[in-house]
Parts: sequence; C-alpha cells; structure tokens
Amino acid sequence: MAESLNTVWNLVNELSAKKGITEIVINGPKTVFVERGGQFIQLNVSLTKKDMYDFIDEIALYNKKNCDASEPIFDGSMPDGSRINAIIEPFANGSPAISIRKYIKSINNFNENPGIFGLDPEWIELFKAMVSARMNIVVSGGTGVGKTTFLNLLLAELSPAERVISIEDTLELSLSVPNVVRLEVRGKGKVNDPHFGTRNLVKNTLRMRPDRIIIGEIRGAELFDLLQAMNTGHDGSMSSIHSNSPGECLSRMETLYLLAGFEIPYHVVRKQISTAVDFIVQVSRNREGTRVISQIQEVTGMEGETVSSQTIAELKDDKLKSSGLVPKNMEKLHHMGGLPINFFSKG
Repeated sequence: MAESLNTVWNLVNELSAKKGITEIVINGPKTVFVERGGQFIQLNVSLTKKDMYDFIDEIALYNKKNCDASEPIFDGSMPDGSRINAIIEPFANGSPAISIRKYIKSINNFNENPGIFGLDPEWIELFKAMVSARMNIVVSGGTGVGKTTFLNLLLAELSPAERVISIEDTLELSLSVPNVVRLEVRGKGKVNDPHFGTRNLVKNTLRMRPDRIIIGEIRGAELFDLLQAMNTGHDGSMSSIHSNSPGECLSRMETLYLLAGFEIPYHVVRKQISTAVDFIVQVSRNREGTRVISQIQEVTGMEGETVSSQTIAELKDDKLKSSGLVPKNMEKLHHMGGLPINFFSKG
C-alpha cells in the first residue's frame, strides 16, 4: 500500500523491523506496549488520537473493510501478514485500542527451524507422519501461544497433489500447495446481502471437492459441520481452538457443537467428536515464556458416554517426553505416514 506519513504507521513499521517482538498493543495515545519473550514492555512514545483513527481507517481500507460506528470492531491483516484487531470508542474507553500480532516470516517449516516449540527431531518426525497419514488434528492453546504458527508448520507438510480449502476470519495461514482455495469470513456487505459466516462457508466447502479442510480457528457452531466433514471422508482436516488443556478442548468442542442449535443428546455429540478427531496438540508457554508443545493427546473412542483419550507425550523438565503408550493409530502412522513401527519402543 502507499507510503503513509502517519505517526502510528511509522512506529509500527519501526517496531516490526525489530527482532523478538511478537505483539504490539496501543491502548491509547501514551500507552504503547510490545511483547518480547512473553513479557509486555511499555514504550516511551506519544501519539495522538487522530493518528490512531487515521491508521485504523487506512488499514481498514487496505483490508476492504470498515471500522466505524456501524462496525466498531475490526479484524484484518497488515501488509506484511501480521494480524490486527482494533476497537473504537465508545466501546473502548477514551481512545481506540489497537492490537497487532506480528507475522513471523522466518518460520516456514520444521526442517528450517530445528528445536522450534522445544521439539526434538523425533517429535517432528511424528508430526510429519500425522500429516502424511491424514490424521484429523486440533491445535489447542491459549491466546498468543503460537497456535497459528504451529498449524502453519503442519500445513507446510501437505502434499502438493492435494486440493485444500481453508476458511479464516483473517488470512493468516501459509498454504504453499498449488491447488488451494482460501475463503475469508466477511461481515455484512451491501444492504440486504446475507451474512456469510464460517458455518456457511464450511457447508459450501463440502461442494468444492476438497481433500482437506482447514479452519484457522473454531469459534462457534461451524464445529458441527467440520465434524460432519471429518466423519464423512475428509480425513487430514485441521483447525485450532482456544483452550488451555486437551480435556478443556474436548469440553469446549462439545459446547460449540451444541451451539449449532440441534437438540442432540450429549452422548451422541461426544460420539461425533470421538470418531472425528484423532489428535489434540496442546501449545503452551513454559516458565521462561517460550512457546512449547506441552502435550500430545490421542482421542481413542468412547467409554460409556464419555470421550476417551490417552496422553502420547507430555512436557517434563522442559522436554516433551513419551508417556510410554503406543497410539491407537500406530498402524496408520506407520503405513501411511512412514513412522517406524518401533517408534514408541526405541531407546
């Protein structure tokens, strides 16, 4: 986009060039913070409210969206791929609030980033096998722990022969396969246009002959349609979800499923989840604030009316370590994913 003389633009561009900064938040003209190493640091800078509004207007225009009294909350992307959220007065008290999550360009794939998320080579081998074996994977984690970054690492392992359809609120995923269609959830367009939410897009995706369906983040009733897809031949689908543990992830999926509005018994909902999802990968931060994979949980089926699962690996002493359990899907991981059959009995 055209070069701007706006003070906020200059500040954001300057901060974006600095290494180690993962988040830029502007709470007001004189309260600007950056996140580095998992800690927020306040900067000694002074902006004006007009600068902030001008910046929001420009970035909204860049995204072909609005941020005004009728649509006071804005989600979009920066020119470098970073994610931005803005909320304006009167919903933000005193001034607009801006949050920018930096897009880390250097993280492209597992091979070029040894040790990323605290992973030893053996665990990277397992994740690559999960993708090749077309496991349905849910990446779970809290805010800002790297769910999208890790999902992008998994997506880098997709075969170029596959047709992939992705659905996102804001375009953040990195998809390098040639046969890809990227769908973006939009708000209301012209007067009398229907509102096409994520669920509408998931339904349409099923008519587009996808090999895999990727949803950037599950937030609502679209989970119902994604699980239907996973249960009807669309193996290898992936998404992320906001939750702090694999157990909480399963509970949240159950809640979101019921948001679809169908009166379905709980045990039927749980059965759908148990047959659709293969693995939950928990992304967290360790005590130093470093992003790590803290748990790999396999969904194994049902025990009575409860979803059963087993911990395949867990973070101990800042290292992901095997629980000693062999995945139920080991044969598939071996034959389709190339994982050595003795992978979990080595050493």
